[in-house]
Amino acid sequence: MFARKTPYGRSESFSDKQQAKRSMSRSMKRSFKEHSASSRIIRREKKHERLSTERDTSSAIVTISVGKEQRLFAAHEDVLRTSPFFAARCREQFFEAHNKQFSLPDEQPEILSSILEYLYKGDYYPRLVHDKRRDTWEIEDNDMDVGGEAKQACLLYDANGSTILKDTAVYCAAEKYNLPDLKRLALRKQGLHSGIHCSTILSSARYAYAHTPDTDSKLRAHYLALIIRSRSTFKRSGTMQMEMEQGGKLFFDLFVAMCNHMDDLTAANTASSKPWWLGA
Repeated sequence: MFARKTPYGRSESFSDKQQAKRSMSRSMKRSFKEHSASSRIIRREKKHERLSTERDTSSAIVTISVGKEQRLFAAHEDVLRTSPFFAARCREQFFEAHNKQFSLPDEQPEILSSILEYLYKGDYYPRLVHDKRRDTWEIEDNDMDVGGEAKQACLLYDANGSTILKDTAVYCAAEKYNLPDLKRLALRKQGLHSGIHCSTILSSARYAYAHTPDTDSKLRAHYLALIIRSRSTFKRSGTMQMEMEQGGKLFFDLFVAMCNHMDDLTAANTASSKPWWLGA
């Protein structure tokens, strides 16, 4: 390989330069993506602040009966109409000037509470907080409990009694209620959690597969990538073995994703071993 001596006596090769350029390019692209994501979140918050001041609080109050226990929630009709799903339900009550109401028997009260909080405030608890000093985003009150476990506010029990991430359930609800901005918010929050048990990740992944369409390319991919990144932990997990024995589409997709990951590694190694004059 051609090389030249630097003023300091170190040999600098053509491949060193190319590698440095590629590293710098990846770093610039990553910084641009992070900046763009931060800008979108800030714009979304400002938009919700503006809308909250412009809303007509004299619009009709709609009562929503939620879950098997029929817990009651109330919200302004113009706020609910932000969601095409809720707008359609409100139109069904067209002839009811007052006492408008509808039921969501299959919804969890905790999830609808988060949905309404988002519709009014642009976020839901625990909220996404911007650290201006470090220019990073984090979940408020995200300090883990004693033992390194995730706080209860980030977790939820589904109808089957399994513990799942609240943000996963919110994402799936946003899919059902056609709230794309809320989907993006819930997905971003999921990437900021730490200290989540393997069993919670796997039950959340199964929940995601059960409550999103096969065309979903965000939440499902998030869990596949998470399991692959943490494979050293999951391969020792008894819960993982039990889940895999039960099977399901999740694990076929995981197999395909891991094959693609190995193909990418092989291609990268092959490219790096080629002489520079043959190109990438």
